[in-house]
Amino acid sequence: MATYLVTGVAGFIGSNLAADLLASGERVRGVDNFSSGKRNNLTALHGLDLIEGTIADPEICRRACSGVDYVLHHAAIPSVPRSVAEPIETDRVNVHATVQLLAAARDASVKRFVFAGSSAAYGDSPAPKKREEMLPAPLSPYGAQKVACELYLRAFHRCYGLETVGLRYFNVFGPQQDPQSEYAAVIPKFITALLAGEAPPIFGDGQQTRDFVYIANVIHANRLACTAPGVAGHLFNVACGEPLDLNALVSILNELTGQQLAARHLPPRAGDIRDSLADISKARTMLGYEPVVPTREGLSRTVAWYKSRA
Repeated sequence: MATYLVTGVAGFIGSNLAADLLASGERVRGVDNFSSGKRNNLTALHGLDLIEGTIADPEICRRACSGVDYVLHHAAIPSVPRSVAEPIETDRVNVHATVQLLAAARDASVKRFVFAGSSAAYGDSPAPKKREEMLPAPLSPYGAQKVACELYLRAFHRCYGLETVGLRYFNVFGPQQDPQSEYAAVIPKFITALLAGEAPPIFGDGQQTRDFVYIANVIHANRLACTAPGVAGHLFNVACGEPLDLNALVSILNELTGQQLAARHLPPRAGDIRDSLADISKARTMLGYEPVVPTREGLSRTVAWYKSRA
């Protein structure tokens, strides 16, 4: 039995990750200040050791990392539009607080620090598949902040010997994802709109592609990143390696929800990426990662979850 720290534990990814760890019999400590995380995401997490506070506070970081084996760092403001509107505040949360947590993890001699990165690091590279060795080219402050954190991971590994692993998530979706936020991801927005009999909103022509990845695959990658040998200091794409454009996504969700509603097209947003597709061969080779839930099955499970709460 190991002890895991999950930052951003009340968020969509953090709460699902903590639930999986607890179900496996692991000890889990969570940190959240509930600025965006939901308290009701934690109601079923029996045995969670919760620290309420922000990792922008050095003392919270020290308390959180004490006696921990693995840090799974998911606390962030994960929004491209908000980073464009508020670059200074999002940098404070996404970069400065991460450096403080890295220092606390180093001082506590944790075994490994796993960081939730983003495909936003690649920007609008024309390469058909995004590979980890490509030079970063972020289009938004959010993407730049994630790249800055990845550089800090490498520096802490080289300077202090802290084992760090960066996971570049593509478009994660699944149960407990908040559809109400102004900055909500497309899948929960589309599903809740369709279930309400409303046209789902698409920014742009809908031909932009995404590599959607169900939450179970992200959890699988995190578990592997904690214990796989020889991966410290590396970055890995976490996705399914399959492109899906937003118009096709709306068609699939119409079928799964029993609707026949065309999308409502809006002007494109600043900082949004046109096409995003991952090469997951490095994760396959070094982590032993394979998607455990295909995208279509993940969409079906997610629709069922939202239907149960409609």
